Amino acid sequence: MGLKSDEEIREERKDRKEDPGFFNYGEENEDVGEDEDFQGDDLPSAGHGEVDQHRELREYARLAAWELPMLHKLAQPFEPPDKTTPLRFRYTTYMGEQHPASRKVVLEFSPSELPDLSPLQTAKLIKLAGPRYNPSLNLIKMSCESFETQAQNKRYLGDLVYKLLKTAKDASTDNFEDVPADFRHHKPKPFHVFPERWKLTPERRKVLEEKRVKELQDEEAKRKDGSLVDGASVISEALNRLGMREMLEKREREKLGSGNAAARPGRGRVTGGAGGAKRF
Repeated sequence: MGLKSDEEIREERKDRKEDPGFFNYGEENEDVGEDEDFQGDDLPSAGHGEVDQHRELREYARLAAWELPMLHKLAQPFEPPDKTTPLRFRYTTYMGEQHPASRKVVLEFSPSELPDLSPLQTAKLIKLAGPRYNPSLNLIKMSCESFETQAQNKRYLGDLVYKLLKTAKDASTDNFEDVPADFRHHKPKPFHVFPERWKLTPERRKVLEEKRVKELQDEEAKRKDGSLVDGASVISEALNRLGMREMLEKREREKLGSGNAAARPGRGRVTGGAGGAKRF
């Protein structure tokens, strides 16, 4: 029986019917053909992934080199918001990818900055906002991510603010004058005020530097006089008095001698006398 050639083996593989498995059943995609046999003349899948990543990096490099310098034509000076735009929307954008959190829109506004609101209506609006009101910052904060796009979530928040304002201005409804404002949801952060004498002024910094220099000079003088306690010398003197210095040195010599006599890793041990050396 002779060996089969590569062509015959490939023909047998094509004719062989294999079970596609449970996850591969379904409609066949006509646009995707059969995988060709690997002939050793192409990159593997991991290599193609690296090449695709390199192409993407080169594309961003070209944009940075040629497109970014042209953006200065579209630059506009920053103008802080005025009283006609009290609502502030915040978005989250993930560059180059789609993320579920990118649909979220956050709205912040101050009740005192809203036009055409009396103090009674402002207090009613704060009570209607409930736990969304921050008394420390005087801000109402709410967010929405129930819809698929940012525009839908922004529109929902705008309608919600419109309903709150309409209810706060409606004199036919209850003004909640007899209901106290409930701020139990807000836990204010403690702010500690340190004494003035604790602050590091230039004069105090100079005094501390002079103190450190004086301590270093005193330590150097003690070292020269021999009055400075040296831990290493104290231990050495104690060992000499107890007669343990010679014993420790003997142990160190034995360790060094046993280390030199031991066989090196990866090499055999040589034995034998005049009759010949053997390695095993």
